[in-house]
Amino acid sequence: MSMQKIGRDITVLGDCLEVPGLGFLPVNSFVLHAEQPVVVDTGLSLADRDFLTTLGPAVDPADVRWIWLTHPDRDHTGGLFDLLAAAPKARVVTTFLGAGIMSTERPLPLDRVCLVNPGQSLDVGDRTLSAFRPPLFDNPATVGFYDDRSRTCFSSDCFGGPMPSAEVAADGNAGDVAADDLRAAQLLWATVDSPWIHVVDVGRFLASLEPLRVMDPEAVMCTHLPPAVGIAPRMIDTLTAAPGSDPFIGPDQQELEQMLAGFEPGARTETRT
Repeated sequence: MSMQKIGRDITVLGDCLEVPGLGFLPVNSFVLHAEQPVVVDTGLSLADRDFLTTLGPAVDPADVRWIWLTHPDRDHTGGLFDLLAAAPKARVVTTFLGAGIMSTERPLPLDRVCLVNPGQSLDVGDRTLSAFRPPLFDNPATVGFYDDRSRTCFSSDCFGGPMPSAEVAADGNAGDVAADDLRAAQLLWATVDSPWIHVVDVGRFLASLEPLRVMDPEAVMCTHLPPAVGIAPRMIDTLTAAPGSDPFIGPDQQELEQMLAGFEPGARTETRT
């Protein structure tokens, strides 16, 4: 995992996974250095990831007051319970549905939960975080937020896209990716992560993008994209093409067997740590 600072207020904890046939998918967590520090998501649920060790140089876990869980998929919850143990003052920001989904595997302690729905806000001392439902999502409990002080949109999976290398995925900046390549990556991810986009009412979907235009964020922090500064209008425009883009169809069994046949005996796919 890597670390980079965005402005004064945000630290990106970068990681990625190689996805055969797609590229390298960023898997980010974030620290918002508010008066009451906020950790946004907690990384991959893989045995070789140590979220607290990565987090430590950015913020003392004992100082963390809020853990904003943008949704309870396993690529967002890897270090959650370790962080709860190390951060006794912290509460998990989620929804009623999010807490319910978590309860099917490992229940959240309800006295450590703060339920915030889209349209509501959270006061973290020196700023207000405004919760919203991103226009693209793969989990019904998804809630992102806008930080009015840093003008940053934390968008969960929305705006994601696989990158051409692990270095770009975990350490890069979306603005450094060629515009056409970034657009193609984001449209691909839209069809992978939100396949329902091909059956929605296009007019209503386009209307769901308008709050983002009004928000006019200076920066977008997406779990599955390198940090994006100064390019939000372009990325929003890209999403307008998602309903008409080609649906994603993954490999079938025959293609899987061909991929496996191409691996050297005993070889293992490496993932970035």
